[in-house]
Amino acid sequence: GLGRVGGAFVDSLRGKVGGRSVNAYAVNYPASFDFLQAAGGANDASRQVQFMMANCPGTRLVLGGYSQGAAVIDVIAAVPFPAVGFNNPLPPNAPDFIAAIAVFGNPTAKVGLPLTVSPIWGSRSIDLCNAGDPICSDGDSIPAHSNYVNTGLTNQAASFVAARV
Repeated sequence: GLGRVGGAFVDSLRGKVGGRSVNAYAVNYPASFDFLQAAGGANDASRQVQFMMANCPGTRLVLGGYSQGAAVIDVIAAVPFPAVGFNNPLPPNAPDFIAAIAVFGNPTAKVGLPLTVSPIWGSRSIDLCNAGDPICSDGDSIPAHSNYVNTGLTNQAASFVAARV
C-alpha cells in the first residue's frame, strides 16, 4: 500500500484540492533494506506513469515516496536511460504530465542531491527531511526517520503539491 507517510500525504492532499478527485497508485516492489530493490520499484512506477500519460493525458500526475520509495522516485526522475536493473525510463515528454513531486526521507538528499536541485524537476519538487533523520541528513535520530506525519511535513508537502495541480 501507500504506507503511513504516503497515506497521510494523499489524505491531506484530498483536503486541499477542493472537489477535484485524487487517486493513488502504490508502487509494486519488494521494499527492504536493500536499496538496489528501488530499480524494480522504478520500473513499476515508470510503467504506471507511462500508462497514465497514454490513457489519461489530461490527468495531472504527482509522484511521491518515502525513504526507499523516495529513492524509487529519484531513479525515474533523474535516470533517463536503463541502468542497474532500471530498464523503463520515462519518455522525454514526461514533465508535460507530472505536476509535482513530493518525497520524504530521501536518501539522495544526504549526499547533496535533493530533487529540488534538478533543472527539470526542481521547481515542482519538495524534498523534505526531518531534523536529525540519518537517511537524508547527517543526523543520528532513528525516530526522526519515522516521524514525517507527526511533524506536519506530509501536510506541508500536500500544500505545496495542491498549489501545482
